[in-house]
Amino acid sequence: MLKVGFVGCGFVAEFHRRALTQVRGVELTAVYRRSQAEAFAQRSREAGLGDTRIYDSIAQMCQEVDVICNFATNDAHVSTTQEIAEAVKSGSELQGIIFEKPLARNLAEANEIVNLALGTGVPTAYFENNIFMPPVVNSRHQLQAVEKAMGPAHLSRTAEEHAGPPMGEWYWSPIRQGGGVWSDMGCHSVAVGMQMVTPLDKSPDYLEPISINATMSLLKWGNKPWIDELKSAGIDYYESPAEDYALVTLTLRDPETGDHRLVQATNSWMYDAPGLRLFMETYGPSYSYTVNSLSSPAELFIGDRAAASIEDAKLAVENAQATRGGLILQPNEPDLYGYAGEWRDAIAAFEEGRNATLDVKYGRLITKLILAGYLSHEKQQTIDLTDPSVSAELETYVPLIQQGKGHEVLGRS
Repeated sequence: MLKVGFVGCGFVAEFHRRALTQVRGVELTAVYRRSQAEAFAQRSREAGLGDTRIYDSIAQMCQEVDVICNFATNDAHVSTTQEIAEAVKSGSELQGIIFEKPLARNLAEANEIVNLALGTGVPTAYFENNIFMPPVVNSRHQLQAVEKAMGPAHLSRTAEEHAGPPMGEWYWSPIRQGGGVWSDMGCHSVAVGMQMVTPLDKSPDYLEPISINATMSLLKWGNKPWIDELKSAGIDYYESPAEDYALVTLTLRDPETGDHRLVQATNSWMYDAPGLRLFMETYGPSYSYTVNSLSSPAELFIGDRAAASIEDAKLAVENAQATRGGLILQPNEPDLYGYAGEWRDAIAAFEEGRNATLDVKYGRLITKLILAGYLSHEKQQTIDLTDPSVSAELETYVPLIQQGKGHEVLGRS
């Protein structure tokens, strides 16, 4: 039984806690002290995940667990990794280190995290849950004979959209988070889109990125009443805006055949609809498949008189936007979105002393592609990812939006 510790107990950590109730061979025994730690630890104990204790230092946690999870806010990913690496250097015998997406805000940070992680000699996992969504995994499994006979898919279209993160959270800060919706959710769409056009027998980083073209906008949250709603919650998009919509095309090349593959990604914080939508469609020669997380086997109806009794509509589906009428219910979001699957993959890998299917170096690749998207938008041109000068520029590049200078590259509609 592997003992796991969480550094972070916020929104994403809660999804992981729920996912762990569906994973064998693991206990959540440690949480790094934060404002929500007491309640989080209590929920973990009540869920039967073990004797979840709260620790005042990451070094102390590393002495008591087998696997440590870096679920800190994006601006603390580097410092948290530094503390983990120092703990290993001081004698902590970890069997695995898990990194939540995005790995880092820019490549300078990503490089430091990769170097620190590799320096520990401890196996790593980079968590990118969309790749492990059962509808995606099972669709590919069902079509494996077709893919073998006809060839891999040539086009994927992916989208992750909702109406906006919770108010008052660090997600809204382009400096702390690393940008806007493209940094927050584009990493999902790029990763799963690449996976859907990668041949089944190849590694997730098999295809070579050759170009990227991106357009980003501030369409909803730069306008009234939304921008004033943000202001009242302590988020100043008048001063430091970030994108709430991104439309990106990534072109990849098969290094063995020379064939091109396309990934089209759409991400938004302006999807005012029933709730979070993960949408993927993939096209191969004479076959295709589609995934839509808002297609549910369960629906609810709540009348006007009953709506006042609703305590939390978001229990039905992530980022639900209504409390009455016909509502969608997803009975098992942590499994549907791939959280349980990525945990099973990581635990199996760590028990065998190896990296997970997605490791820290893969996380760096995704970070590079996200940054290339920002660079494309700033320059208003397609970025050639095979150009050595572009790769050199990306190594030190910090997007203007991430610098808090979003006004220079985002107009309000």
